[in-house]
Amino acid sequence: MSEPTRIVAPAGVAPASAYAHVVSASGRLVAVSGQLALDEHGALVGEGDPAAQARQVFENLRRCLAAAGAGFEDVVKLTCFVTDMAFMPAVRAARAAHLPDDRLPASSAVQVAALVGPEFLMEIEAFAVVGG
Repeated sequence: MSEPTRIVAPAGVAPASAYAHVVSASGRLVAVSGQLALDEHGALVGEGDPAAQARQVFENLRRCLAAAGAGFEDVVKLTCFVTDMAFMPAVRAARAAHLPDDRLPASSAVQVAALVGPEFLMEIEAFAVVGG
């Protein structure tokens, strides 16, 4: 399996500090729907606690990736939807527990007015490429 190519600073673009500007890979695409801070029974984890919600979201992403035969090492793109940008440090900390600095995917962070319910502080989706 060939590892995805990660480009942090393409020519003429300011260097990225917490993501890769470009990730290219060949193989089977795995798309993971936006994950919320729900446990395996559908109960909210971490009401009002962005760190607890971020940890649960990344655990759900891990489980979804594994179900498709992928892992965080295969992730090429993350999109984080947050109801407040102040939650991004919690997202970055949870991400760091799964993705080392030298394997950061392309990423986007978007502040939204609301998610599917007011109790949810974030939702994160992932794209991975497996094999090459």
